[in-house]
Amino acid sequence: MLTEPSPGERLAASLRRSPIHVDPSLASALPAAERRKLLTKLKKAPTRVFIVLVPMVKGGTWTDADQLATVVHDRLGRDGIFITFDDDTENLTAREWGGDHGARDATGAVTIDQAMDDAPLAARLTRALDLIISGTAAREYDRLSDELHERVNARRSTQPASEETENEDGGSLVPLGAGAAGAAVLGVAGLLLWRRRRMASVRREGDGLLMPRTVFATASRATRDQLREQASHEVIAFGELLDETTVPTTDERTRALMAKALDAYQAAGKTLDAADGVPDLAGVLVLVDQGRDALASAQALANGKPEIPPVPLCFFNPLHGDATNKLDWRPVGSRERLRVRTCRACARATRDKQTPDVLTDRRAGRTVPYYEADPAQSVWAETGYGQLREDLIPRILRGD
Repeated sequence: MLTEPSPGERLAASLRRSPIHVDPSLASALPAAERRKLLTKLKKAPTRVFIVLVPMVKGGTWTDADQLATVVHDRLGRDGIFITFDDDTENLTAREWGGDHGARDATGAVTIDQAMDDAPLAARLTRALDLIISGTAAREYDRLSDELHERVNARRSTQPASEETENEDGGSLVPLGAGAAGAAVLGVAGLLLWRRRRMASVRREGDGLLMPRTVFATASRATRDQLREQASHEVIAFGELLDETTVPTTDERTRALMAKALDAYQAAGKTLDAADGVPDLAGVLVLVDQGRDALASAQALANGKPEIPPVPLCFFNPLHGDATNKLDWRPVGSRERLRVRTCRACARATRDKQTPDVLTDRRAGRTVPYYEADPAQSVWAETGYGQLREDLIPRILRGD
């Protein structure tokens, strides 16, 4: 009895015939003539490159770029670079096995390059391949990122500290001023912070401003380099979301929430720049998550709806995702019980007198649970990633 091949097996079979697979629904986006040009360019690549272009649809066969690349790589049984859509059908991303040729930097550079705005799919693929072939992907990504920051800083320096912009109805928006949230405020006020692009990957069911929970499906399994790339992606995505979102701040609470969102964005970028390990990179995701929660609540209030209750990330390991359970927990060697929120798996392990899957840190040559690090040396231990104290964002902005 014959078994129907799985979607991954069908894609692998297609890639054995040609390194470029385009779903029939996307055929018009990459005409046959353009595919032939790309096939010629693929021959110059330093390793095998597979281009897999299929729709990313919530609830469909493929919902996550990493899932797609991993499944196809496993079914194909060949190492190389796999270029796919980045959880939507507008932007590209890449995964590679068996080497490091800067493929993720190449697609990232194409994504943030203003010259690629509205460029045809073939042009974006060609640009990414050129960067991979030339070996300049990382340098180009860094250059484009630096240019963005320079433009933001230049605009910020020309803004009077007390200047405000007005929306179309005459209501005031968040003030444009120097300070911790300055760069992000520029974006919300309508000035260019990050290139505008629609990103299905930064939206999830319910309120589209909240962090997608697919982030954590891969974060806990990622290597440090992969987690850094993911954290960087989320910071950029949050910056772009702020750039797209204009929230009238006609009341004090909305202004406070918007200020928190902007401060969280600034703190996340600052943490990412100085990140020295997985605990810091997890902190980036925590800060982005807090910022998105604040932004979603501000938007809800502006629309006449109640605030959206924030859901923190798991106390024991933020990479587990949402903290859906409340737990009275007593640290080893302490008489004090703490009220923390954890993911379901960690709550179950703790109640069963087992050790939860804790995020660890390296301190004084020893690997310890992050919360056992010296609080004077770790803002994450001091604040429990924001669960034990409410001043995580201010602490990071002032350099704790």
